[in-house]
Amino acid sequence: MVHQDQGKLVQVVAADVGLVAPPSRYVLSKENRPTTVAQQAKLVIPIVDVSRLAMPDDVEEAAKLRSALQSWGLFVVTGHGMSKEFLDEILEATRKFFHLPLEEKQKCSNVIDGVKFQNEGYGIDRIDSDEQILDWCDRLWLQLQPEDERRLQFWPQNLRDLLHEYTLESGRVTMDVLKAMAKLLNQEEGFFINMVGERFKSYSRFTYYPPCPRPDLVNGLKPHTDNSVITLLLMDKDVSGLQVLKDGHWVDVPVLGNDLLVVVGEGMEIVSNAIFKAPWHRVVTSANKERLSLAMFYQPEPERIIGPPGVLVHEKRPAMFKKCLVQTLADGYWDAFAAGDRTVDFLNVRINAEADAELEGRAVVANN
Repeated sequence: MVHQDQGKLVQVVAADVGLVAPPSRYVLSKENRPTTVAQQAKLVIPIVDVSRLAMPDDVEEAAKLRSALQSWGLFVVTGHGMSKEFLDEILEATRKFFHLPLEEKQKCSNVIDGVKFQNEGYGIDRIDSDEQILDWCDRLWLQLQPEDERRLQFWPQNLRDLLHEYTLESGRVTMDVLKAMAKLLNQEEGFFINMVGERFKSYSRFTYYPPCPRPDLVNGLKPHTDNSVITLLLMDKDVSGLQVLKDGHWVDVPVLGNDLLVVVGEGMEIVSNAIFKAPWHRVVTSANKERLSLAMFYQPEPERIIGPPGVLVHEKRPAMFKKCLVQTLADGYWDAFAAGDRTVDFLNVRINAEADAELEGRAVVANN
């Protein structure tokens, strides 16, 4: 059940000139606070040129993609075909929205009549209890596809045309990535695209992270995995903050300029039978700089039942997940996110955790 006290917008909290530390609702217990030890000097996020993935003879780029997916669950995307000017315009329009007066932004509010909470719209993420530790961010969450299901009353005027165009462009990149991922598994390039269906769902999340007087005490966005098949992320060009969990360490994802980031979601983990895995990631804050990001999430048609397909299940790799209705996964995501859990674990969809761990061990041995 959704808690009725939706809390204050973080941008309002951060604007208090006398604020020297975040309120207790945002402060993490000592064991959960972000580490200050940087790992980025030792590990480099893999890079894939998506324009080369469609070339049948480019085995080198396909090998980069395979390595990135199996070792990281994410990769930097170059060659996506979107201009610097276009991406700059989107980020600038996003910044302008979050800099609008509060009464203007609240025209897109996800709180209706002061009490009814909507996932879609402008506000903060859902609060389920008085004990829940809140993230240091505000967000604008919008459904993009199918286009006839858009609720334009939540769309800021200055973002409508840009977001429509970006939806088309990012969708093109996502389909190219899905085709390449299918070919890695020796399947037809439409293998994953057919699984999501013609009326697949896509959503955008514009996130604003205000400066925080004590970044060491809070999460900008708590550790989580995505409940998507694929997530495509456009990040702030000046301020870093995203971190990915790799081999037990939180690794900084650097600013990417005009490049994008692809992140594997739990939906892909299910339909690939855990060959491709959704990575844990989080966002840390800055003491004196705001940060923006735009994430695009792609999910199958909600009435579809997904599970590991038969061609990816065999004696050496049994099914790792139960079959599950996509809408059930979507409904369970917000509960899992608030609890800091994976959706597949929160809903008990994963059925072979021990076998999965054993396969991981075999892979380590095979690669040594």
